[in-house]
Amino acid sequence: MSRLTISLPPAQQLVDGKLTGASDGATYPILDPATGQEIGVAPDSTDADVDAAIAAARRAFDESAWATDRDLRVRCLRQLHAALTEEAEEFKALTTAEVGMPGFMMTAAGFDVPVEGLRWVTDLLESYEFETDLGEAQPMGIPTRRTVRREPVGVVAAISPWNVPTQINLAKIGPALAAGCTVVLKPAPDTPWIAAELGRLVAERTDMPAGVLNVVTPRSNEVASQLTSDPRVDMVSFTGSTNTGRAIMAAAAPTLKKVFLELGGKSASIVLDDTDVAAAAAGTAFTVCIHAGQGCALTTRLVVPREKYDEAVQSAADTMAAIGTADPADPSAICGPVISKVQRDRVEAYLRLAEEEGGTFATGGRVQVKEGDLAGGFWVEPTVIAGLDNSSRLAQEEIFGPVLVVIPHDGDDDAVRIANDSEFGLSGSVTGGDLERATAVAHRIRTGTIAVNGGVWFSPDAPFGGYKQSGLGREMGVAGFEEYLETKTLAFPA
Repeated sequence: MSRLTISLPPAQQLVDGKLTGASDGATYPILDPATGQEIGVAPDSTDADVDAAIAAARRAFDESAWATDRDLRVRCLRQLHAALTEEAEEFKALTTAEVGMPGFMMTAAGFDVPVEGLRWVTDLLESYEFETDLGEAQPMGIPTRRTVRREPVGVVAAISPWNVPTQINLAKIGPALAAGCTVVLKPAPDTPWIAAELGRLVAERTDMPAGVLNVVTPRSNEVASQLTSDPRVDMVSFTGSTNTGRAIMAAAAPTLKKVFLELGGKSASIVLDDTDVAAAAAGTAFTVCIHAGQGCALTTRLVVPREKYDEAVQSAADTMAAIGTADPADPSAICGPVISKVQRDRVEAYLRLAEEEGGTFATGGRVQVKEGDLAGGFWVEPTVIAGLDNSSRLAQEEIFGPVLVVIPHDGDDDAVRIANDSEFGLSGSVTGGDLERATAVAHRIRTGTIAVNGGVWFSPDAPFGGYKQSGLGREMGVAGFEEYLETKTLAFPA
């Protein structure tokens, strides 16, 4: 048994309005990453379950009023928002248990911000102009009145990762449902319960028609792959690794589905020479410890002036050593466990690679074994790596653990070169004493979001997504809502 008490019902699928187990009764364990102990089981959805979910979503889109009845959509989304708000404490406890996420994150990406995002997109739905009058013109000499109409894409397969599941689940299903789409949500098998809870709240607490939202929880990628190739699915919305994103894009190609991809990152925190380098290094080190570094937009490359390199390394190391790791159920915890043994082993492999590449550990560098209830958990020491340049694999590849690589630069141009020397372009930051200079550097970074001198971009109204191999499209904001709309131009005789 877990040391935490989960008061929520067992995880179930939601298929065509019904809460069910897998059609063959199969389940798989849900583990608490802080202990490695089982806290529940999830239905191991079959091919037949996924097929039924797609069929239900297709039928609900084609035959129900969901796509055309704005008032119905507003009412149901407000009901879901109210249910999430009322069950917030249970949802937060489940997130700490299933994800290993420290409690302080619940006021941000863990829960409060995504739930606010659901309210925000519902407000947008109420006021959004789905038709735009282009007025009269005479194309080819023919008097014509033209209208541009925005309509829902159709059936959306929403495939979400394990690191911040409530945020990403809601950032997909909220805008998709608001737009009038129907959805099949497939969470990562490490965190199926949180998605199942969304399904339960929809089934029990809203007037959403059967089939509008479906939740399936297959453990097998082969079973889930039907979502990316089935011709009844009109769009795939995926957040996860770049390699998986490539595979999804290839699977969707034969039917030319619309694809939204929010993929990996290796973001740079650039520190200029006219600011307090030690303080900036400490701030970056702190962010990489949050949730054990399991955030695609975290700045895991610290790019600092060469003449202040040692100072920056020491400051970052002191910060990470002071933070350490802690039980995510502890209110003071910042860095909890990584999600699984697979992920812990992956991070450990990168730590050994750092040594092979000639790097040194200013702090950390090891897998950690704890005592008592936490002995079976998946722990990695917060780690600062020095002595590597930007060509190293540690500086180029996404590790997804509490690992920071410190890289020297020789001025603003060199810092920009280093930041942009990456296949990714998801996020980043610039810290400088002169705001105009820092902003000029930020403008040159090819990335989807960037913070200047501590500014915060993460908010329901701000679009999020990446350049280059960090993905296609944007999530959140008006742009995120419009990802789930098609554009139709109508012409009438004037």
